[in-house]
Amino acid sequence: MPQRYDRDQSYRWNYDHAPDSPPQIDVPDVSGEWEFCGLPVASPLGIPAGPLLNGRWVLHYAALGFDVLTYKTVRSSARECYPQPNLVPVAIDEIDGHERSIAASVDMKGSWAVSFGMPSTMPDVWRRDVEWTREQLPSGKLLSVSVVGTVQPGWTIEQLADDYALCARWAIQSGADCVETNFSCPNVSTCDGQLYQQPEAAAVVTERVRSVIGTTPYTIKVGHVVTEEQARELLDHVAPFIDAVAMTNSVAAQVTTTDGTLLFDGELRGICGQATLKASLAQVTLFNRVIDSIEKDISIVGVGGASTAEDVQRYLSAGASAVHLATAPMLDPLVGLKIRTHL
Repeated sequence: MPQRYDRDQSYRWNYDHAPDSPPQIDVPDVSGEWEFCGLPVASPLGIPAGPLLNGRWVLHYAALGFDVLTYKTVRSSARECYPQPNLVPVAIDEIDGHERSIAASVDMKGSWAVSFGMPSTMPDVWRRDVEWTREQLPSGKLLSVSVVGTVQPGWTIEQLADDYALCARWAIQSGADCVETNFSCPNVSTCDGQLYQQPEAAAVVTERVRSVIGTTPYTIKVGHVVTEEQARELLDHVAPFIDAVAMTNSVAAQVTTTDGTLLFDGELRGICGQATLKASLAQVTLFNRVIDSIEKDISIVGVGGASTAEDVQRYLSAGASAVHLATAPMLDPLVGLKIRTHL
């Protein structure tokens, strides 16, 4: 049987308790011709960086109807996960980023606050696992590896860029079909988690990564963007070096208990799930408009709140060429198969 993530267990628990083997399930075909950054795929469906902690999780969701599998963000050194709670259900139907705070919920209602940080195993571990995963993936499936630089005290942006590039090179050497640089993690306060808000720094990193990965498809992952000025400035700086932009990591907010006490020491946490759908659809429309105006060949990956075939169609109509789901398949592992039957 397809396995759900256990939100009550830690990152390490889910890493160690990945499914032993992929489920044997008939996967419905999706009509039409699809591609991801110029590479042919069987559908526009994928999984973003987050749920796929290792190769066994990648193979599990590949068997459940997802065609672009993004290996969870890895680093040039090991990094521990934030302490629990890592996933806290929230009581909100729609979030746009202007909320002062949102309340936690006892029951999961489709959205949650995410607090993992960006943990990673040692490079020799994830590099071997990526290599094994690519060897095991069926043809027609693409493996994207998400990487992030690990900023050190006193580092310049050039040194951080070198660290991003090192991880990207290792990912390609291990067999990754695509590379994604994670420029957005709302629960990380250092610059490695907020590069999408620093266009000049993002340009340094994307140029350095492109220089080491050659023609390998390259995506940047961004957070919540609401103004055309911000989108245009970012794209003006990174467009020469990237093939795609993936959104929206999440929408950040403070989270409180039901009695109003701040969780996570009052720090912002990324809200993921159904509540982000409207905001992320608006962001896809915004980026599509800006990309058209600057006449660049940059694909958009729609991410945020999708859980039905109708949601996927809305993303495609807004200008996305692919749609990646995280929260929905964590809650219902069969959601990809259900979407495929209606696309």
